[in-house]
Amino acid sequence: MLGLPDGIRACLFDMDGVLTRTATVHMAAWKRTFDEFLRATDPQAPPFTQLDYNRFVDGKPRADGVRDFLASRGITLPEGTPDDPPAAQTVHGIGRRKNELLLTELEEHGVEVYPGSMAYLRAAKDAGLATAVVTASANGEQVITAGGFAQYIDARVDGVVTAREGLRGKPAPDTFLAGARALGVEPAAAVVFEDALAGVAAGRAGHFGYVVGVDRVGQADALRAHGADVVVTDLDQLLGDRTAEEDTR
Repeated sequence: MLGLPDGIRACLFDMDGVLTRTATVHMAAWKRTFDEFLRATDPQAPPFTQLDYNRFVDGKPRADGVRDFLASRGITLPEGTPDDPPAAQTVHGIGRRKNELLLTELEEHGVEVYPGSMAYLRAAKDAGLATAVVTASANGEQVITAGGFAQYIDARVDGVVTAREGLRGKPAPDTFLAGARALGVEPAAAVVFEDALAGVAAGRAGHFGYVVGVDRVGQADALRAHGADVVVTDLDQLLGDRTAEEDTR
């Protein structure tokens, strides 16, 4: 009834854009951060766009997102350190500025969850599957608690864990592999749920048993191209008679 292959014992969920609607909040915080930076360095520079977010930032650790977007504009900055202030013109300084803006947005507007994804999460737990959240966000614990679904999550691999354990960010499979280890399952017995292209690629690179792409922004073809076995617009499409059709091309 979960729309998954036989032999799956665990579910590894990305958070932003899969379980919670914070992807739009992340996009807004990144846009404000990068647009302020770009205007200060070149008033004629094109602004940060949704396509930039999808290609260079979504699903990645903050520092990787900063580097990759700036590289797309031919810009290189000093790395700095995680203790850099938000005004520092460094990779870590820009990342710190973005996180400040994100936390302000979350404090003012809270965390909204996807009802269909919550229904699927509950169904997975009812079916006896182990569950983990695997997110690049360093605010994973706070968002899960604010979203009210902590009781359905058995393990969490977030930005704090990634930094502590020296894991590579998506599209490398390290964080999903860490999630599978935390649940005590082999990758072939776990399914990855991802809305980001980098996250889908990480699921495929880790040789997981199944990769579900969640299309929130009209990039179904790109999700398939990056390795999704099936693409849905919300996870409740996988429940019961509404199982989504797999890509057979």
